[in-house]
Amino acid sequence: MSSTRIDAVAGRPATASSFLHRMRLPAATVLVGCAGAALVLAVDPTSDGGFPLPPCPIKLLTGLDCPGCGGTRMLFSLLHADLPAAWHYNALAVLLLPLLAWSWIAWAAGRLGTALPTWTRWRGTPHVLLAVTAAWVVLRNTVPALRV
Repeated sequence: MSSTRIDAVAGRPATASSFLHRMRLPAATVLVGCAGAALVLAVDPTSDGGFPLPPCPIKLLTGLDCPGCGGTRMLFSLLHADLPAAWHYNALAVLLLPLLAWSWIAWAAGRLGTALPTWTRWRGTPHVLLAVTAAWVVLRNTVPALRV
């Protein structure tokens, strides 16, 4: 009985180099995400004296908050473990972060040949995301407490 592990994707013996080759894109996304998080930590987008953020084009043109408005401040607050502030800046993004993490894990596992169930393949996902995003835009632009 052989103890050679077979690469599930390519059907040949697994090697460290094939593992590294398959995981280079997931690792790159983690590195880019960490670099972005470090940049957000280095500047304070929540204070007036902090790093000036470029204005949101939708808010600039229409005066309305888009679904992503407050996302950088939300991330800054989460990185400082301030969940109430993060929730205030962008509640939808706070709710979507676990789904994005799940998607990344399923993608990385798929690169190794392990298929995991993911919410992105559910039939109603686009419709649910569109409805939730539309509801969020309406709520945050009509309820004064949700404005950023």
